Amino acid sequence: MKKSGSGLEAAVHALSDCDVKIVTGVPGFPITDLMENLAGKIKNEWSVNEKVALELAFGSSISGKRCAVITKHVGMNILADPLVSSTTHTIGAGVIIFAGDDPGIQKSQNEQDSRFYGLVAEVPVFDPSTPQSLYQSITDGFSLSEETRAPVMIRLTDRLLKSGGNIERTGKSSTSVSFDKKIWHLTMLGKHQRFHKESYPKMCSYAEGCALNYYKKRGKNAIISSGFPSSLVESVIPENVSHLSLGVVNPLPIALINRFINEHERVLVIEETETFIERQLPDQVLGKITGHMPYGLVEVSGILKAIENFDEDTIERTITPQAIAERGMRPVCEDCPYLPLYNAVKELGVPVAGDLGCSILTSAPPMSLLDAAFALGSSVSTACGFNRKGIAIVGDFGLAHSGVAGLINAVHNNHELVVIVLQNEVAAMTGGQSVPDLTGLVSSYIRDTEIIDLHANTDIKKILKKKLANKGISVILARAKCPKY
Repeated sequence: MKKSGSGLEAAVHALSDCDVKIVTGVPGFPITDLMENLAGKIKNEWSVNEKVALELAFGSSISGKRCAVITKHVGMNILADPLVSSTTHTIGAGVIIFAGDDPGIQKSQNEQDSRFYGLVAEVPVFDPSTPQSLYQSITDGFSLSEETRAPVMIRLTDRLLKSGGNIERTGKSSTSVSFDKKIWHLTMLGKHQRFHKESYPKMCSYAEGCALNYYKKRGKNAIISSGFPSSLVESVIPENVSHLSLGVVNPLPIALINRFINEHERVLVIEETETFIERQLPDQVLGKITGHMPYGLVEVSGILKAIENFDEDTIERTITPQAIAERGMRPVCEDCPYLPLYNAVKELGVPVAGDLGCSILTSAPPMSLLDAAFALGSSVSTACGFNRKGIAIVGDFGLAHSGVAGLINAVHNNHELVVIVLQNEVAAMTGGQSVPDLTGLVSSYIRDTEIIDLHANTDIKKILKKKLANKGISVILARAKCPKY
């Protein structure tokens, strides 16, 4: 029976229908709502970081229980280590990794394309375009994961999760698959050879015959697309232009694509965000490299412009000064209890490394406090590299996520810095999720650890000056309540 629903609803239905036992992940745009909509339906938990989330999922898989991991695109960088090893190690019950990409960079630090992890880790990658294809990607993905003994990635975007359409549920399915310990009879090289002899051919075979690949021949010119842009193409494509929409983009169904290309005079590739498909195809295809399509977010206007220029081999790509937009003012919340702290740090005139929590708001005018902020949990290690004693500002979630490793390294290698932990007990940038209290861990490891209450009448600047004058590492646990949460 078909019912209308969103992409988000399709994902929740599919996870339930596939008898998933646990979902782990780390909050962030655009995937936070997916986890929160599983409440009361499937056991789920936010992990301290993405590597931990995937490793927990693998433990579930080994014991024969299907599981899923939800992460935004930058989280793929954190879980890459166990992911890359998993395909040759092999797993048990199916594992799906939902990678939430952010074309157009609405709420992220970059615009990276998660599909490339399919090539690096040698795992299947689905790039669905509609709620129904997302539902089928999940149900097929668990079966393919178990057949190939490898995780499967499914790429999500905000527009896909919010898109509407019919969803036809196929009913409940479960698994009895568990980990085969005979893999340990092989050498590490032998495991990789086994993968290419047994698992990878199955991935390729599935990709070539996948029902998620939509093939419609209409004329001499053609479009190859994937993901949400496929639905945009279908909404505006002329009746005389053929269309191949790919539901699986790794491994690419090369035989299908080559047959499609050979049947047409001109072929245009439309995809978000980078040239993942385009670079794997012959030079004669049109796309981002030829200037027909922009990098990043795909809009209907861009598709129509590219179709108008089918006969052009290349189009000059012009990026106006207006296109490279400046952020402008990005003030901290007016009622933020950390404002006095930020102002005190600013007055000290020392180098400051920030993090990708709330403190990132201090990087732009009017405060312009931070010198650098590369990744969640990166501030401690970054500050260790300064040519003078400086300050690292990290949220308590950033510290738990990965900053604690930088703290251990700083002590081990006798670095000089002051670490300010914004201890507000929530991941405020991603929805107010609770975070671990590391007070005991930090205070037992760093001798010079001081707790200050920012709601009290505290001379913050005096404390900071004292800590900067001390030798070694000082940690300030700055406690305050976020008014929003």
